[in-house]
Amino acid sequence: MGAQGTGLLDFGAFPGASDASLVVAGQAGILAGSLVEAWLLPAATADHTADEHIVETLKVFAGNIVPGTGFTLYGVNDSQLSETPPGWQSAGGGQSGQAGRGTRLYGKWNVAWVWN
Repeated sequence: MGAQGTGLLDFGAFPGASDASLVVAGQAGILAGSLVEAWLLPAATADHTADEHIVETLKVFAGNIVPGTGFTLYGVNDSQLSETPPGWQSAGGGQSGQAGRGTRLYGKWNVAWVWN
């Protein structure tokens, strides 16, 4: 194993964003062919409980390896629910039942990582 650690993905203040990233630097031994794994770490942050980390539709992964330097952690809301534009009406003339519900997350989320 090369190294392991944790980081905070920050989606910003409410209403937040659909994706976030975090650069992990200081990984002098990482190579272009290194394998990097990332996952949500169910531990409370100032914004979310450990339980929220378990049930949230947040997909995390690592990529963009820079040899001798580090990599990037990415987080994307994996919810299949899409946000309805303001004023949109269905074919029947009624408002969509999904209005106001979107694919954004807010606040900080714990992510653990390891590379080898």
